[in-house]
Amino acid sequence: MADDTPDLPAVPGSVPFVHNVGEAPAYWWLDILWVILVKGEDTGGRYSLMYEALPVGSGAPPHKHAWSDEHFYILDGEITFLVGDEIKKGGKGDFVFVPRNTRHAFRVDKEAAFLNGYTPAGLELAIAEMAMPAPRRTIPPKGATPLPNMSPEQYRRYGMDNLSGPNPLEAGAR
Repeated sequence: MADDTPDLPAVPGSVPFVHNVGEAPAYWWLDILWVILVKGEDTGGRYSLMYEALPVGSGAPPHKHAWSDEHFYILDGEITFLVGDEIKKGGKGDFVFVPRNTRHAFRVDKEAAFLNGYTPAGLELAIAEMAMPAPRRTIPPKGATPLPNMSPEQYRRYGMDNLSGPNPLEAGAR
């Protein structure tokens, strides 16, 4: 049987790698441990992936990413997601996909860990810029991390847009 597989070169910018959650760059921000497993520079800017460990009550308010699709693969815990106008519960083994320019938010209901990816890459650069290097690979103590204080220029640079209006995931909403 003939091998009809085309002999294609690697996509420019891609490099072979093995990164480990125990050794990759780790940060504390928003009361969350962020570990950057795949940087855009590893993939020619096409993709990035972070491991995150999150305490109960942490999350993100309604926002959207102008040029990145985002996904979550839940390794442990329970999380409530807002995607568009739908509210869904997620748990261990669930995969959540959020297309670019889609309003979304999440709230951790039971201590959680997930893999969080972006296509194309870019948000990992915001974490490296805004967060503090993690002194330990644990969920940070409450209030130990920098407050989110991104300038309008930083929001544009990272393709983000925080959305005004009520957060349906806050206590007492809906």
